[in-house]
Amino acid sequence: MTEILDVTGLNCPLPILRTKKKLKDVAMDGLLQVVATDPGSVKDMAAFCRQTGNELVETVEAGGTFTFLIKRKV
Repeated sequence: MTEILDVTGLNCPLPILRTKKKLKDVAMDGLLQVVATDPGSVKDMAAFCRQTGNELVETVEAGGTFTFLIKRKV
């Protein structure tokens, strides 16, 4: 089951901070879908996953909304 985190309307650093907190509730190798509207979240989410060892499976942009699929690895 994929957990969903809605951080639309929030600006940096809140999307990353909320993602970090929510990932703790996700099972190992589980998925977290993060929905954001902050354009800066694209590079921030990629950097966050690299730095924490989690896997950024997918990034999709549609109409100013960014959806990230993260697999918890740590």
